[in-house]
Amino acid sequence: MKTTILFFSLIFAISCNRSDDNSEFQSTEITPILISKGEIFNGNYNPTRHNEIFNNYTEWNNFVTNIWGLANIPDEATVNFNEYQVIVALDEPRPNGGHSIDITSIIENATNIVITVEKLNNGDATQIPTRPYHFIKIPTSNKPIVFE
Repeated sequence: MKTTILFFSLIFAISCNRSDDNSEFQSTEITPILISKGEIFNGNYNPTRHNEIFNNYTEWNNFVTNIWGLANIPDEATVNFNEYQVIVALDEPRPNGGHSIDITSIIENATNIVITVEKLNNGDATQIPTRPYHFIKIPTSNKPIVFE
């Protein structure tokens, strides 16, 4: 009898599904808060296409001063770094206006946050040299950020 109970207990334990759907991390899309998007006319700041992450007020404030100079800084540029981190996408300086750089997707996975950056508009709208940018804030996370 003990053998039969042991046998059925073993079969029951093997047949049980050990995966718990609630314990596995589901990839989720993060909805960003827009700080600013458009074209600036200051191409002096690191004139290559690149992305930056800001996690503290000092670095962000220095960046804002370099980018906007004496221009009106949007209210959204005030960031509580206990709650948010800032993601910046800067295109290279362009000889004319109408270009864009676009953060099109932010997906949080179990191990990282993947940010997709694309160029959706290709210019020739004005004859003024510009530099496309897209600045957002997302909730603070310790996960590494990967740009695609």
